[in-house]
Amino acid sequence: MPQITVDYSERLADAFDRPGFARALHEATVEIAAAKPPACKTQFRRTEDTVVGPDTEGHAIVHVTIGLLAGRTEETKARLAEQVLELLRQHVKPTEGLALHASAEVRDLDASYRKYDA
Repeated sequence: MPQITVDYSERLADAFDRPGFARALHEATVEIAAAKPPACKTQFRRTEDTVVGPDTEGHAIVHVTIGLLAGRTEETKARLAEQVLELLRQHVKPTEGLALHASAEVRDLDASYRKYDA
């Protein structure tokens, strides 16, 4: 915990500083949501196809999902989501001809969540 997943359009591969974003996001998650630094884990998933409305061209998407153990207030989750968007502004370079659609969701992990480290 936290489990962080970042889905992003392939068109952003060269414009998105993923390692820098992950480091900054981990720091923010520790500060805002009281996570422990070694527990922060981020996976990036590049998506080949992006369609926004009827358009297949000219758009790129980044969506960040953060799963936390239950117990954070809605205010804390909203604050973290806002910080995610600010960090995306800092770590995704504008790309000519692409409209960026960035979003974030911070949610509670299901009660069935389990993990192990080997």
